[in-house]
Amino acid sequence: MDSYHFIGIKGSGMSAVAQYLHDMGHSVQGEDVEAFLFTQKSLDSRNIPLYSFGNAPLSPAMTVIASNAFSDEHPSILQCKRLNIPVRRYHHFLGESLKGYTSIAITGSHGKTTTTGMMVHALQAIEPTCSLIGDGTGSGHPDARLFVFESCEYRRHFLAYQPDIAVITNIDFDHPDYFSDIHDVRRAFEEMASLTGKLLVVCGDDPQIRLLQTHIETLHYGFGLENELRASNLHVENSGLSFDVHYKNTLISRFSIPSFGKHNVLNALAVIGVALALDHNMDQIKAQMATFAGVQRRFTEKKWRSNVLIDDYAHHPSEIRATLEAVRCKFPQKKVIGIFQPHTYSRLEKLLEDFALSLKEADEIFLCEIFGSPRENNGSVSIESLKALIPNARLISDNVTSDLSSYEDSVLVFMGAGDIQKYQDILFEA
Repeated sequence: MDSYHFIGIKGSGMSAVAQYLHDMGHSVQGEDVEAFLFTQKSLDSRNIPLYSFGNAPLSPAMTVIASNAFSDEHPSILQCKRLNIPVRRYHHFLGESLKGYTSIAITGSHGKTTTTGMMVHALQAIEPTCSLIGDGTGSGHPDARLFVFESCEYRRHFLAYQPDIAVITNIDFDHPDYFSDIHDVRRAFEEMASLTGKLLVVCGDDPQIRLLQTHIETLHYGFGLENELRASNLHVENSGLSFDVHYKNTLISRFSIPSFGKHNVLNALAVIGVALALDHNMDQIKAQMATFAGVQRRFTEKKWRSNVLIDDYAHHPSEIRATLEAVRCKFPQKKVIGIFQPHTYSRLEKLLEDFALSLKEADEIFLCEIFGSPRENNGSVSIESLKALIPNARLISDNVTSDLSSYEDSVLVFMGAGDIQKYQDILFEA
């Protein structure tokens, strides 16, 4: 049994790795901010010790893993250096951990977490599977052959991995604090693709993916007739979507998923493509996908008074469009109220007009103050810059209950990757 300490353990990737190591029988602890974050639910359920920054007991025998959200000058990292305890970065540690498994990386600009969660749900019913999901949940199994993990493109961290199979859900311009333009993003994905050992499973409907130059065997999925794996005949039902799936012009079966929006059908095709590559029983895969309950903070539904409240991680214009399209699909007769919190100043500045266009697809909009990050806590743009581009948009107040109390039988869609849940907490406390 080895001993591990995590700096920033409540981060979504860090929390998942901590759970994986705990399940594999290792000793795990970590430090982070004192505030409760949704990612720590799974840590608490495993009784993993959590400490506030700077107050964790440290030992030279520990392997220390640091979140990529913090620079080398973070006080906890400097403390380890003073104690001569080596510090490893998350992505480098994970790259080493994958060796010995048949590894399946899920990457892309959007949809990684839901696709990873759906993949894990489907595969682990057939054989033991280790997993890291971007909603902060992870699992380990000593008899596992497969390791399914979410692979992030930010700062090209995914180049630390050499997966056997890689899924690419889409390629879009994001993380403008690092990537210069869409061409830079695509080049990063080409580098990642070249590190894949056996197979790429990619969305063939995505124009940027079609531009990828790669020598790796590739399976394209989507709605277009040019894809080897294709969905058609979509039907909206009370509980979700059903659709036919063809592989190389042969009907596999009709599948059902308990979720809405075309993007979720594409996510399902990615899972089916990997299952085909693994030669898994398609009837078992079909049955599992019909029971997938989703992942944390992705289209999570609650009731507030007579309204449906949806909590979603959408923080990019493309994700906002997909979320609102899914809302319209599921609740076609209801009024849609968007409550949006921008995440990082650089993203809002670079994509300002696109954010405004995507948010206009809601009937009414409330805007929250910008949520920064440890790497970026100010910028040249403000929430007023976005408000000016959206007619009738309003700023959310501290009295959010009063702001939303007039709505009845509507859908309140909270979108953002920061701390937008605090507004929901106020609603339910009231």
